[in-house]
Parts: sequence; C-alpha cells; structure tokens
Amino acid sequence: MTITYLKKAHRTAESDQPDVRLAVEKMLSEIARDGDDAVRKFARDLDKWEGEIVVSRETIKEAASRVPQKLKDDIRFAHGNIRRFAEAQRATIMDCNIEILPGLTAGQRQIPVSAAGCYVPGGRYSHIASAIMTITTAKVAGVPSIAACSPPRPGKGIPAAILFAMDLCGADTILNLGGVQGVAAMANGLFGLPKADILVGPGNQYVAEAKRILYGQVGIDMFAGPTDSMVIADGTADANLVAWDLVGQAEHGYNSPVWLVTSDRDLAEDVMRTVPGMIDELPELNAANARAAWADYAEVILCEDAEEMARVADTYAPEHLHVQAADLDWWLRRLKAYGSLFLGEETTVAYGDKCSGPNHVLPTSGAGRYTGGLSVHKFMKTVTWQRATRDASRALGIATARISRLEGMEGHARTADVRLAKFFPGENFDLSPTDDAA
Repeated sequence: MTITYLKKAHRTAESDQPDVRLAVEKMLSEIARDGDDAVRKFARDLDKWEGEIVVSRETIKEAASRVPQKLKDDIRFAHGNIRRFAEAQRATIMDCNIEILPGLTAGQRQIPVSAAGCYVPGGRYSHIASAIMTITTAKVAGVPSIAACSPPRPGKGIPAAILFAMDLCGADTILNLGGVQGVAAMANGLFGLPKADILVGPGNQYVAEAKRILYGQVGIDMFAGPTDSMVIADGTADANLVAWDLVGQAEHGYNSPVWLVTSDRDLAEDVMRTVPGMIDELPELNAANARAAWADYAEVILCEDAEEMARVADTYAPEHLHVQAADLDWWLRRLKAYGSLFLGEETTVAYGDKCSGPNHVLPTSGAGRYTGGLSVHKFMKTVTWQRATRDASRALGIATARISRLEGMEGHARTADVRLAKFFPGENFDLSPTDDAA
C-alpha cells in the first residue's frame, strides 16, 4: 500500500518565508558601523523602548518581587529538570588521550566557549521556557560570560517572569533588546559585553536571518524555521489526545506545520472531525494561529503499518515527534530523524517545551536529518592535541615527507626533512615518493 494523504498541505513553511535578508543586512551593517547608538535607535523605533538597555540589579530585584510565588516555584521546577538533564549530558563529554604508536600521544580537550548570547523571544508570547533552556545549558557547559536579551514591552521592559528566569538560570548580563538589534549587540560585544562566540535561541524570521548572516563571525545553534510537530498513532491511540496534541502545537504560529501519520483510518477521520472544534475553544489569538496552521500546513497521512509510518517520519524529520502507538521500545530503536522524541500518551510535546528536561531549542524544516537540538555540546569545543618523542618522529617524518612530495607540497616535506636530519644525524632516509606512486 502506498501512503494516502487524507489531508494535504496547501503551503509549506519554507516556501512562505518572507524575503527579509536585505532589511536585516542593512540593520546589521548600521549596527556594526555605529555600535551602541544604532542599537538604541532601533530599540526606540522598533521596540518603542527608551529606557535602560543593560538591565540593572535593582530592576531585576524589583521584577522578582512582582512574580507570584507559585510561578517562581514552577520556574524553579523547570530549571531544576533542565539543569539535571544538561549535567547528565555534560558528564558524557570527556577529555581523552591515546598512545597511537610508541612515542606518539594524542588527545582531545573539551573547552567551553568564552561568551554566549542567548535570545529569548517575547513577541506573541512570553517565552519563559526559552530563557531556562538556553541560559541553563550554557551555564552547565561552563561558559564564563552569558548574555541574554529579550524584547522589552513599551514603557515596562522585559516581563518580570522572564527577568526572574534569566537571573535564576545564570545570565551575567541582561539586555532590554529584541530582534536584530538584540542579536547584533551580543555578536558585536556592545554595551560593555565581550563579543559572543555563539548565539542561541529561537526567534522570528528577522532573528533567524540575522543569525544566518552572522554565522561565521559567530557560531549559532542552528538555522531555524517555524516550529513543526508530528504525531505517529496506531489503533491503540486515544483520538482525543492526538487531536489536542496537534492543536497545541499548531497554536505556535499560522505557518507551524503539524502532521498526523497513522495506520488507522477511523482514528484519522475522528481527529480531522474534532480538531476544528478544539481550535475554537482556544483564546482568539491562539485560535487564529492554530486555525491557519491546520487549514494550510497540516497533513494527515494514512500508512499500511508501523514500518511505513517510520519511513514517513524519517523522511519528514520533524522537530517534535510524538509516538502514541504500541511497542514504544521498537519505535525508540527504529526512528532515526527527529529533533526530540516523545514516547507514549503519558508525555506530550508541551512537557518538553516547558519543563521536563531535554532542550526545546530543536532543528526545524527537516534539519533533524543531520543535527540534533541545543545541548551542552553546542557550547563546547572539542579540540585536539598531540606530542611526539624523537624516536616517534622517525616513522612520522618519513611518511610525512613522502606523502607531501607526492602531493606536490615541498614546504611540508621540508618540515619533516629537517627534523629527521636533526634527530637522526648521519642516517640516510628515502624521502622521495615510491616508484609506483611516482
């Protein structure tokens, strides 16, 4: 049986991305030229913000006093889970060394970057969880200087709960900046910051494009598009849970794709019938996003069996992949392309989005085929080193000289020649390429 689309997307998130490159390039160029002054101008014009750029300790303390205790407890709960998972990841990243041959020792070191910039969205929603995900992970990795920024509300600044979370998780400097100007301030080391070595965190298309353009000058976590989610469900799944899981992710934005892949036609039809009514239950802004995403970007795909569903999932490589099907261990072994995997109806993508532990900054638009999400690894450099004795230089020097001359790189060959001459005076070595190679 070939797969059957019971619902096919009219549009794709990738094809509908607006052309923002020229506007972002112009902003970045102006900020690179005029520094702090340009950023203040963009903050005034775009964020309607004329207050402090670097958030003071007094402001942070005052904001914390306005966060309800129950919300503080929830933020601390999420922070604890995310920190523990990041610490477990960090424990798997180790220095090592090996004696490759007698006298030649090589190894690797794990070194955190010196400075990180964390972008925390604050447009449609107050993304408290994004502050926890990015800053906590950088802190666990051992980054000594962590800056964070988020769009200020006109006349108010960054929402109090986001400020509390940023401070709790270990941000050293917090900026009242959003958009391109926030990203550029961290990348260029403005307002007294060190230049960021890496920029991380989700954002709108302007933030994503700024990170894309700046990549190379700084590292980035990934190229991000609109968030996407897939549910795999068989006949054992609860159609009500499946439908709400799709709706819950569709509310991210009008162009956030959600996909249902199932081997059960009755379940598929039940979900398609109930989703519109569920969307209508949401607050109007959320409903408008989810309604557009469901109408234009969602797909419902009917497959023959579990293996066919798995092949479809690996082809799409979704950012979030939620399996609500029998034999979860089989799915864990079989699935190969996704940002983060959620197994069973007892969990949901929203748990991962907010507080369960694994990071929610994940590859979108099929990038799960070749990369994973944000982790302590992104803030670490794996660098290598080597040391050799003079005796080891005999074999190394001979092979290096011959290979270099075969490649036509005489300067490389000479660096081996002079060591052989110094370390082994009076010995004659055949340092020309072999007859066969010549």
